[in-house]
Amino acid sequence: MREAGIGRVLVASLHQGIADILPTRLGFYENWLNAEGLREGTIGLAPLYAVLSFLRQEGEAYQMITTRAGEYAAEWTVESMSPVQRAFVQFMPPWLRGRLALRLASRLVHASYRGSRAVSRLRRGTASVSVRESIFCTVREPVPQPLCGFYASAFTRLLALFDMQARAEVVACRGTGEETCVLQVALLNGRVEPEAA
Repeated sequence: MREAGIGRVLVASLHQGIADILPTRLGFYENWLNAEGLREGTIGLAPLYAVLSFLRQEGEAYQMITTRAGEYAAEWTVESMSPVQRAFVQFMPPWLRGRLALRLASRLVHASYRGSRAVSRLRRGTASVSVRESIFCTVREPVPQPLCGFYASAFTRLLALFDMQARAEVVACRGTGEETCVLQVALLNGRVEPEAA
């Protein structure tokens, strides 16, 4: 994983998501996501691309697994922070806590795959997050549904772990033929969602 820049949090969260949603297929996926590779950090790009390619053929399960994996990645990222770091973010006023949590979520994107970057712009309680070089969206031909739900669920869950109500959705995906992946993250903080207003 070090050579390819694939982070353990991504591989471990995908493995756990598959175990939760498709437990009978876990043995098949462990041909690529094996325990030794997880432990030693030696799972490369080719095995990860194979896993993602096969997952896309699982139909609806792909979205469920990647969503669950994003939640796990967020939880494990926050758990890996020192208690002082977590408390520092937690006790900030909501406007600053949201910014700090978005920055942490951007670091999670880069920690998942070193080739990926997340750049966010926050304006009036809504962040536009551009995810560059999403590992999930490298496909030969465009697909009908966005593939980067991992990031949307990771951002939503990470913000929730810091008591920030948020709703992240994919508004553009490189896998569907767009230039880059874009998430829209609405920081609700007790406000009514725009659609319901």
